[in-house]
Order: sequence, then structure tokens, then C-alpha cells
Amino acid sequence: MSKSAHVSQEASSGAAAYASAAMTPEQKRILAVLVMGTLMSAVDVTIVLLAIASITSSLHTNLVMSIWIIIAYLLVVAIFTTQLGRLGDMYGRGQIFNLGFLIFTVGSFLCGASTSIYMLIAFRVLQGIGGSMIQANSGAIIADTFDRNNRGKAYGYTSMGWSTGSMLGIVLGGILTTFVGWQYIFYINIPIGAVALWLGLKYIKDDARLKEPIDFKGMLVLSAMLLLLTFSATEIVSAGASARGIAMFAVGAILIPVFVWVERHEKYPIIDFGAFKNKILAHSLGAAFLQSAGYLAIVFMLIMYLQGVRGLNPLDASVLLIPGYIIGGITGPRMGRLSDRIGARTVATIGIALTLLTILIYYAFLNATTPYWIIIAATVVAGVGTSMFFPANSSAVMANAPSNNYGVASGLLRSLSNIGTLVSYLVTITVASLAVSREQAFKIFLGTSDLIGNISTEFLKSMHAVFIISAVILIAAAALSWTRGGEQRKEWTHSKEHVKPHGQG
Repeated sequence: MSKSAHVSQEASSGAAAYASAAMTPEQKRILAVLVMGTLMSAVDVTIVLLAIASITSSLHTNLVMSIWIIIAYLLVVAIFTTQLGRLGDMYGRGQIFNLGFLIFTVGSFLCGASTSIYMLIAFRVLQGIGGSMIQANSGAIIADTFDRNNRGKAYGYTSMGWSTGSMLGIVLGGILTTFVGWQYIFYINIPIGAVALWLGLKYIKDDARLKEPIDFKGMLVLSAMLLLLTFSATEIVSAGASARGIAMFAVGAILIPVFVWVERHEKYPIIDFGAFKNKILAHSLGAAFLQSAGYLAIVFMLIMYLQGVRGLNPLDASVLLIPGYIIGGITGPRMGRLSDRIGARTVATIGIALTLLTILIYYAFLNATTPYWIIIAATVVAGVGTSMFFPANSSAVMANAPSNNYGVASGLLRSLSNIGTLVSYLVTITVASLAVSREQAFKIFLGTSDLIGNISTEFLKSMHAVFIISAVILIAAAALSWTRGGEQRKEWTHSKEHVKPHGQG
């Protein structure tokens, strides 16, 4: 038999396995809870973006402090997600997942009740801990519940939850911020969290447990490294390239190799560099980091452009972003199923290419008078791209992770993605603020309309610089995604002890 015929036979076998594996009622119930968790997390990310200006005014603070509402959450999930995934491996993924819902919901109430910017940031940290528990264990629960040939479909539904939640966050953020009050962008999580917690306790049970200690040394070094790099970026935003900001950046950068050294000598590290010997796993994780670093703060920049340069209110700005999230929600499950059939490499790489195309559209056409239909079209392209990348890439990671370490692998994937998101925000706010004076940058970021002279033009130049940096990062992400190689997926058996390879993706 020729090689091409053999590959064709393998692909047909894989497609048959895929087609015959319908979800059981139990799998549907578990997936529904996981989608609710993803949806709630996504709502919280996008809904806050539209309320930054309102919060800054209401709590009588400044942009630098307000940005910490976003950054504090990202820092916590970047630092703790892997270790909270390990807690799931140790004490039961269902328990940690459901505890995450409880903490996130309580944190949401306290955020809404905050009367100062310091209280709000502190309770965002609490929210971040709950969000880390949800994120770290949801991927592991999917891996426990679905076979390797159908995880892409399950991740596709969680991708749909993310797109739907992001869309709801944009819409609700615009409506609540414009007509009600910023407090309700947090209160909206309470009913969602209560229902999800009840369903989670009812349907999500714990699987086998693995005893591995928490890597406190790694967490300490990672925390110091990310905090210093983050403080250096916010220092540049608030005071320019000061000696203190440069010093913090230098020390944070020095801690990067220190962190690598500590992790290589730790028995149970936050980031297991030994796992990177698996080429597919290493490239999939690297692609997740770079895709987040290259793209995920672009929405933040776009909202600032729409409110600051174009003078739209939060509701009108949100309307322009909705079509992309709708398309992403519709296509997510389909792209997940496609990755189950043909493998993650092609689907995920095309997804990155489409997000890169979105960046190029913004670079080529975004100016002070850009027709809104171009912005809408670009968001649709981005929606399709993200709906292709995330389920396919997540499926590849979990398919190549050891089954007794699904929590760690899921946490590692989320940690790298969250660190990438944090990097994306830091690059965006730093580059954009260096292009104009801090005072004018604040006005643009906060959506004010009293811009002096050609400030819009200068800010647009800084946006284009951000787009160039993002494009370079996404090109690297696409290269990693494509060179990951074909996956060795395996057929599912009830015992999970004996598996039979059926083909490559």
C-alpha cells in the first residue's frame, strides 16, 4: 500500500471514530457547566474594558491605578493557574473547580461594593484566584471526560462560551456603564456564578488524585519577575522612561533566567521544561503564549481608539465589536470538530493567520475617519481566527499531556496564555503612552474628546507601532504552530488502559 493510501485509510479511520462518538447526557451536563465557567470568565475580561473611564472618574483616581484593575487580575491568573491545576490533581478537580466558582462570585460582589480604587484592586485579586481555579481545572475536566478524538469538539464549545461571554461582556459593559453604573459590571457575575456553582456541585465529580507538592520557590521567583516587569511598564506610562522604571525592568529581566534555573532544579515545577521535549506539546504551548502576547490586548487598544479618537460612547463602541464575537461563537464548535478530524496543526495555524490578517487590516486602514464597516469586517475575521486556534491548540496540548497530570498541563496552558495576555497589555500601554504626552495619553485612554492639536494622529502612529510588534509576534506563533508536526491521536476505550493508534493529525 502506498504512503498516501495508508494516510488516507488512517484519516478515514479517525473520521469514523469521530463520527461515532456522540456525547452522552453526562458529558453534555459537564460540558454545560464548563461552558458557563468560560462564559463568566470572558464576560469579566471584556466588560471591564468598557468601564475603565467610568471607574476612574467615579473613584477619583488616575489611569495608572485604573489599569491595575486589569493587570492585577492577569497577574494572579498568570502566577497561580498552574499550581491551582496541581491542587486539582491532588485534591480533586471538581472540588477546586467548584471552589473557584464560589471565590469568583464572592469576589465579584466585593468588587461591585468597593468604595476606593485600592479596595477594587484587592478584590480583583480575589476574583483572579477564583478565576485561576476555574481556568486551570476546566481543561483537565474536559480531558477526563472526553476521549482524545473528541476533545477538540468539547474545546470548541468552550471556545463558543468564550466568544459568547466576550460578546455579552462588550454589550453589557456598554449598557451598564452608560445607563446604570460600573458596579453592575461585577454584580452581573453573581447570578451566573450561583447557578454554575449549583450545577457544578451536582454534576462534576472528582477523578483520580495525584500527590505532588506546590512549587513555592518557583511561585516566588515568578511573582517577583512579573511584578517588577509590570511595575516598570506602568512606571513608563505614568512618568516616562525614568531610572526607577528602567531599574525595575532590568531586575525583572534578570529574574527570567533565574526562574528557568529554579524550575529546572525543582522536582515538581510550575513550568516543567522536561515536557518541552515533546515537540507537539512544546510548540502548542509556545504558540498559545505567542498568540496571546501578539493579539489579546488589541481589543483594549481598539476600544480606546473608538472612545478616544472617534469619540464614541461605551455602548456605541461595543456594538461595532459584536459581529466578530457572534461569528466566533457560531464557528467555535465546528472548528473544534474539524480539528478532531484532521488534527490541530492546520486548523490552529490558519486561525493564527487570520488574527494576523486582522492586525494587518487595522494597520492598513485604521485612521481618524476609517469607515466603521472595515472595523466590523476585521472583527469578523478575528472571530473566525480565534475560534479556530483555541479549541484546536487546547486539544493538541491535552492529547499530548500525561493523563495523571491533566491538571498541571491545563494549568500550564492557561498560565502561558495568561502571561502572554499580560505581556500584550504591557507592550500596548507602554508603546502607546511613549508616543504622546502622559496627559494626552490619559485623555485618549479614558475616552475624552478634548484632544489638543494633532494628538489623534500621534496616537494613531503609536497604534500602528503596536500593530507591527503584534504582527511580528503572531508570525512567530504561526511558525511554531505549523512546525509542531502531526499528532498521534488514539482511539478511546472504556478501560483507558489499552489504546490503539489510528492516525496522525
